[in-house]
Amino acid sequence: MSKDSKYFTTTKRGEIPELKEELDSPKEEKKKEALKKVIAAMTLGKDVSMLFLDVLKCMTTKNLELKKLIYLYIMNYAKSQPDLAILAVNTFVKDASSTNPLIRALAVRTMGCIRVDKITEYLCQPLAKCLKDEDPYVRKTAAVCVAKLYDINPELVMDQGFVTKLQDLLLDSNPMVVANAVAALNEIEETSKSGLFTVSSANLNKLLAALNECTEWGQIFILNSLSNITPRDAREAENLCERVVSRLAHSNSAVVLGTIKVLLKNMDLIQNQELLKGLIKKMAPPLVTLLSKEPEIQYVALRNINLIVQKRPAILQNEVRMFFCKFNDPIYVKMEKLEIMIMLVSEKNIDQVLLEFKEYATEVDVEFVRKAVRAIGRCAIKLEGAAQRCIQVLVELIHSKVNYVVQEAVIVIKDIFRKYPNQYESVITTLCENLDTLDEPEAKAAMIWIVGEYAHRIDNAHELLQQFSDTFHDESPQVQLQILTSTVKLFLKRPKTAQTLVQTVLNLATKETDNPDLRDRGFIYWRLLSTDPQAAKTVVLSEKPLISDDTSTLEPSLLDELISHISTLASVYHKPPEIFITKLRKQKVKSYKPKKTLPLSEEEQGLTTPGTAVKQGGGLIDLLDIGDALPTISSTQGQPQGARQAQGTGIGSGLDVLGDLGSFSSVASAPPGKELLLSAEKGKGLQIHGAFNKRNGTVYLDLSLANLSQNQLSDFGIVFNKNPLRLVPTGPMAVGVLRAGSRVDVPVSVGNNGPEYPLGSPQTNVLQIAIKAGADVFYFQTSLPRNLFSNTTSFEDSLL
Repeated sequence: MSKDSKYFTTTKRGEIPELKEELDSPKEEKKKEALKKVIAAMTLGKDVSMLFLDVLKCMTTKNLELKKLIYLYIMNYAKSQPDLAILAVNTFVKDASSTNPLIRALAVRTMGCIRVDKITEYLCQPLAKCLKDEDPYVRKTAAVCVAKLYDINPELVMDQGFVTKLQDLLLDSNPMVVANAVAALNEIEETSKSGLFTVSSANLNKLLAALNECTEWGQIFILNSLSNITPRDAREAENLCERVVSRLAHSNSAVVLGTIKVLLKNMDLIQNQELLKGLIKKMAPPLVTLLSKEPEIQYVALRNINLIVQKRPAILQNEVRMFFCKFNDPIYVKMEKLEIMIMLVSEKNIDQVLLEFKEYATEVDVEFVRKAVRAIGRCAIKLEGAAQRCIQVLVELIHSKVNYVVQEAVIVIKDIFRKYPNQYESVITTLCENLDTLDEPEAKAAMIWIVGEYAHRIDNAHELLQQFSDTFHDESPQVQLQILTSTVKLFLKRPKTAQTLVQTVLNLATKETDNPDLRDRGFIYWRLLSTDPQAAKTVVLSEKPLISDDTSTLEPSLLDELISHISTLASVYHKPPEIFITKLRKQKVKSYKPKKTLPLSEEEQGLTTPGTAVKQGGGLIDLLDIGDALPTISSTQGQPQGARQAQGTGIGSGLDVLGDLGSFSSVASAPPGKELLLSAEKGKGLQIHGAFNKRNGTVYLDLSLANLSQNQLSDFGIVFNKNPLRLVPTGPMAVGVLRAGSRVDVPVSVGNNGPEYPLGSPQTNVLQIAIKAGADVFYFQTSLPRNLFSNTTSFEDSLL
């Protein structure tokens, strides 16, 4: 490769003419040198498409290396030069019948990679011939080409019977041909979801036989297919597991994980307990071996192991030491190891695990230390018998006086108290001693909760809460809510001591705050305490449900789905493929994604393009070509559901328990003289009212934008579709940031100097409008304001 590096360093100006001259040379060595320079320039991003015809002239060569370079060039530029690429078809077809199997395979592979419909039509005959070629290399190349052709033109593949021919290749004598046929059928099945590929008992044995002979990539494809088989009975599942279990010893990580996927999916059907124990015993060593690889592979393996442990914890229950963190592990590997250690912790290994966690709590990485301290708390919640030991470790960490360690310890001790109420109150004194060191909202809220929950056992609980109430306005909402609740708890348990304090805190929460959650909770407590203290005691001091540690557990149905995707991205993300792979999503409407910030011209936005066919449906013209995405506007549409529900909600004498919703109601109400153009439901919280008006000789579209969502909106823009009056916005939407719960009135100046209305288009009295808000674009329509443009031609005349 070092001798070829010279092709990437040339910067000569007259390069193209020289390359043309060299490509026309009768000497093949010169042509080869020239093509290497062309490929190098192409790789560096230079445009060498002007050499297309010169490269095509070289296609008749018999030199295999030169032919490969030519085919590589054609694959890259055929899409941008489809008319010229047709000229290469005859050579492709001729090469597909060459006596050299390498050239035959190269021709078919290149034709499959050229995604041009015109060339695809000529591919069928050579491809059908190569699928039955006597050479296995040609057959395996042709098998992959079928999958590529299906991606370009599925109907053509089905009409030509290529899927049936692929299924026949499953019975081929060459294992690589079988593997490639499986890979192609898998690809087609994932795209079509039509059950085209099923493994029958006839070809199952052939796949299992090929599994031991093909390359590691072939094994991965075959194992993936075997994992999709549903055995008829326990005996068939046992047989399948016994045939693939030897692949656990493979050096390739993907083959190991693919084998484990097959085993996990079949183990549920196995009834032979001895065989089941044997399989579990054999699965542990290869998984542990994956942890000795590079950090990136370790991370992928750990994400997969996370799923495996949730499904079958017995596989690694005795291997918890293998997940102890090393000093040089990257932080992302350490975090995953912590999660798995918590899953594998048991009464047998809790002592060594706690020692590890205690050691991790002295590390320098703050985030890792926090995670380690929380892991101790999760172990206490998971194992009741080990809770006392976990508490002791946490107390020792508190005595270390490291600020962030103390704060995390307070948080996890609060969770332990919720799991085991009235059992470990002896540590409360230690916690109270460190009260002044708490400065993080979550830690403060946890400590205040403990004080309120155990107010009857803490002699100075009143003083502690008084201390927090003095800085009430400076605290975060989370802390303020906890101060309010804990103060009410203290009052209900020791009314004489806390009477003044509860009155002060209730005043702070209801009269001196803008937070609706805090204010509403304060009103509820106030009403309960003033009307029925006994009911308040029943509500506030009720017995709370015990918590459990389910932070890292997945829903059983989701877990089973992810198990079937082990060794893929889905098992790393812990999400089904359709969530992050756009190709798998069924999109029913066309989406519009602007690339530039509005306002821009219609051509730049892609809303209308020259020569766009005019569509008509439901009596309305769809010049935007947005199909079902075009909303049907009704002037009778009311306020959004959230605004309607906000009205008339209260307790007693008009108390609004859900907060001050009056502001949202006023925002959602229709401004006088404007009709509803876009409802909040269709606008994802953005509600638009509007009307055309004329002021000082200028026509304006007066819009009222109300943000009924929980997020602020920005980057607004507006575009009109082509219309008979040639209306276009002549000024931008002067909207900066539209905060949640606010409304803004925006006048948009309108002119009638827009693009011509397409000749022959249906008559319409509708103006279609697109408004951009952030990453979203919303479409709606309103009537054309013909009366405001009296100096223009009539509506009927404008259509002629």
